[in-house]
Amino acid sequence: MLLDGVRKIAVLRANKLGDFLFAVPALDALRAAYPRAEIVLLGTGWHAAFLAGRPGPIDRVVPVPPTRGVVESGPEDPAEVEEFAAAMRAERFDLAIQMHGGGRWSNPLVARLGARCTAGLRAPDAIPLDRSLPYAWYQSEVLRYLELVGLVGAEPVTLHPRLSLMDGDRAELPPLPAGPLVALHPGADDPRRRWPVASFAAVGDGLAARGATVVVTGSGRERPVVDAVVAALDRPAIPLVDAVSVGGLAALYDRCSVVVSNDTGPRHLAEAVGTATVGIYWCGNVLNAGALTRLRHRVHVAWRTACPVCGAALPEPELPAAHHGRPCPHDESWVGSVDPAAVLADAVDLLGLEGPASGR
Repeated sequence: MLLDGVRKIAVLRANKLGDFLFAVPALDALRAAYPRAEIVLLGTGWHAAFLAGRPGPIDRVVPVPPTRGVVESGPEDPAEVEEFAAAMRAERFDLAIQMHGGGRWSNPLVARLGARCTAGLRAPDAIPLDRSLPYAWYQSEVLRYLELVGLVGAEPVTLHPRLSLMDGDRAELPPLPAGPLVALHPGADDPRRRWPVASFAAVGDGLAARGATVVVTGSGRERPVVDAVVAALDRPAIPLVDAVSVGGLAALYDRCSVVVSNDTGPRHLAEAVGTATVGIYWCGNVLNAGALTRLRHRVHVAWRTACPVCGAALPEPELPAAHHGRPCPHDESWVGSVDPAAVLADAVDLLGLEGPASGR
């Protein structure tokens, strides 16, 4: 049910790129439901830099200081957190929405903001807000947040994240050759989600043989795996590591016909700018983060449920540790069984797909 007199909305979503993009359809729904309200994202510094001036449902970003269980970029300073909460109470929000996990740590923070109405996800160990949605671990992240904003009367306007590019994004791009461009993104925060270097190289060579220019993207600690893929390719490729901002990476993917990626933020970024993708997923992650449609977004799934080195099994699937937990210390890939020939076949099919890209 819609709330009356809503002029200012706070949304807590202070995490990484893919996490933000999962929430964009819900933010679009909020904007449609409350067109005159200011929507303030309680996020992080990268949100503030990335969203400054960018068209979309967010009007303003307020970074959240390091806070236990919410933003863990450093040790929590209770005085700094209280100063932040007091500043947010002074904003006099009409509605505050917790989109930051099961709520054990985030619900108390949202409750301290003093909003006229609060809504959010609630795991069994979380305090209730005024309107709460049970936190089910294995649920599409996009649908999870659409269901959440439905508690305050916001109906879906799209099921796909959409991201607008700005002139500054395109200005970051290096000179790129004419003709079809494809990107490989072989990195991921969790090495167990990384498809083997040889598999990425096989797909890259197959696409290059069909006339595409191959770009291999990465950032920060992903440089070694980017270099390994470029070295394993039989044909030349363009490595791009820390060469552009998030906006610049979005502009690069907008230039691509296909992006082949592990389950990580850049795949979701490519989808958000309307580029076709082929994603490699572990079976548990595909339930949360897999693309919802298959015309332009193909999914390849590894059904492994135990460590490929020692055989240690994951905990029961209803426990959060099944997603983030480590049954053993090994970092070997859990997605190595995905067939490169099948991934290449999908990438080739998408490379030749005619018609407008979704969202463009």
